[in-house]
Amino acid sequence: MSTSGRVPSAVARIDRATAVTNPAGDAVFTWTPPFPGNPIVTATVEAGAGFRSVRIAANAPGSTTIHVDASAGITLLGIGVLAVGTPAAGVTVHAHASAP
Repeated sequence: MSTSGRVPSAVARIDRATAVTNPAGDAVFTWTPPFPGNPIVTATVEAGAGFRSVRIAANAPGSTTIHVDASAGITLLGIGVLAVGTPAAGVTVHAHASAP
C-alpha cells in the first residue's frame, strides 16, 4: 500500500453562521474577512409548519444571500400537492461556507 500523496499546506477555512430571514425571505451572511473567491456554501433551515425551499440567491467572496420560500400542503381530489411558495419571514437559516 502506497503512502505517497499530496498533503495540503494549510487547513481550508470554514465559517459557520446563523441568520433569520427578513420579510422578503432573505437571510444575508457576511464573511469577514472575505474569502479569496466565491465560497462553497451549504444551507439548512429549521423545521416549521408546511414545506420550505431554500436557494442561494447571491454568492460573493464577502457575503451570501439565502432565500427561503414556504408553502402549505393542500389536498386536491385526494392528492396531496404543494401550494405556491411565498417568502418565509422569521425562519432561522444555518450556513457553512468554505474556501473555494
